[in-house]
Amino acid sequence: MATLPQDKLDALETRFSYVEAALSGGAAPEDFVKFSKEHAELAPIVGAITAYKQARKELADARTLLSGGDAEMREMAQMEVEALNERIEALEGEIRILLLPRDEADDKSVILEIRGGTGGDEAALFAGDLFRMYQRYADLHGWKVAIMDESPGEVGGYKEVIASINGKGVYARLKFESGVHRVQRVPATEASGRIHTSAATVAVLPEVEEIDVDIKPEDIRIDTMRASGAGGQHVNTTDSAVRITHIPSGIVVTSAEKSQHQNRATAMKVLRARLYEEQRNARDSARAEARRDQVGSGDRSERIRTYNFPQGRVTDHRINLTLYKLDKVIVGEALDELIEALITENQAAQLAAMERQS
Repeated sequence: MATLPQDKLDALETRFSYVEAALSGGAAPEDFVKFSKEHAELAPIVGAITAYKQARKELADARTLLSGGDAEMREMAQMEVEALNERIEALEGEIRILLLPRDEADDKSVILEIRGGTGGDEAALFAGDLFRMYQRYADLHGWKVAIMDESPGEVGGYKEVIASINGKGVYARLKFESGVHRVQRVPATEASGRIHTSAATVAVLPEVEEIDVDIKPEDIRIDTMRASGAGGQHVNTTDSAVRITHIPSGIVVTSAEKSQHQNRATAMKVLRARLYEEQRNARDSARAEARRDQVGSGDRSERIRTYNFPQGRVTDHRINLTLYKLDKVIVGEALDELIEALITENQAAQLAAMERQS
């Protein structure tokens, strides 16, 4: 394994000292927020670097004791050397991960889109199960969930549901959830007890502000429609539903709640998120190559996970991980075990790629 880039570590410590001095010295209001954010980002890695350098110093001192003193002292020094070597190795690994390029969207809230796929009513029911799984997972992390648009299934669940999940670092935790989720189980409507396979598609998009995406007024067409509820009944007597078409990309977003003003705001928020993700993909010309080293492509057509109810197992196909605790995963309680494994695998792949380049 390559040694840590000492010049980079020194530069990070120097920058951290500068930022701390700027904050304590009364930075201008327009700079204070920027420096505060940078301080929060630098603090973890500088803390690890400080601990790493201290451990290296203690190791050098312990090795000095090995060459002198009585037998008991040398034995104690040897034990300390072994413990410090383990600590230094762990800190090196931690620093390597902290040095990995950060995804600019990791700290953002997200827009979650779930659509029932193949399987009819059962797919809609499964889409509902997935939404409740993420809803419960968000609750466990202290995030707020709000449904932005929904199309209920005929017998329950959702044909489609779009929701915002607001909190710090939501995208970092959920970004690997995009793709096709497959379920294998006996539907409640199946009299013969035959196992059916259905699917639902999940998309996780970072939520962005207007400053992140420039949408020109002439590039969009806004249509209003009569909103209809279940059974074709009108929700109200006004044309409240909104459909926004982004002409250059062809992206179409609809929102059909009761308030036309709210529908327009909701549709624009979803449109910004979809355009932002498109621009991220297009801007990073190396993304397609890098994806070979990462966990999944984020492609909505990629089958990423199977939930097998008869066997009580969940399998993530990207990392070949199977957990026999579907009952806990589907209510969000054990979802972190899958997410942590995906993040770890992705970090390992990025580290391997960096090693090849160095």
